[in-house]
Amino acid sequence: MKHIYLLLLAFALLGCYEVERNCTDFRTGEFRFNYTIDGVTKTARFIRTDSLNINFYEGKIDSSSVRWINDCEFILKTINPKTNAEKDDIHMKILSTESDKSYTFEYKLAVKKSNKPERAERGVAYKVN
Repeated sequence: MKHIYLLLLAFALLGCYEVERNCTDFRTGEFRFNYTIDGVTKTARFIRTDSLNINFYEGKIDSSSVRWINDCEFILKTINPKTNAEKDDIHMKILSTESDKSYTFEYKLAVKKSNKPERAERGVAYKVN
């Protein structure tokens, strides 16, 4: 009986926890994030305005339009796609924020392709300024 009360107390305390999401603090600005390709960790940066996202990675610059769905979600559409894969829109979602320094995000294709399983990736972006 004692264990049941402890279990109920734990569920009550965990159920009250709310993730911080001050997404408007990260709507615009300059950011950096780390990503891994073939076991090698690299750093990229991007600048986002209300309507434009400019990525800087591996000596390349890539621009996308930004369409906000709500304060925490937006769609990226590559402006000048060079491949068919770059033509696919990306759905970005801010999952949580850490004061005004970083946010955890999830991204996936905006439109599910019937011939491929849906895959979502997560990352952390750090605000530079």
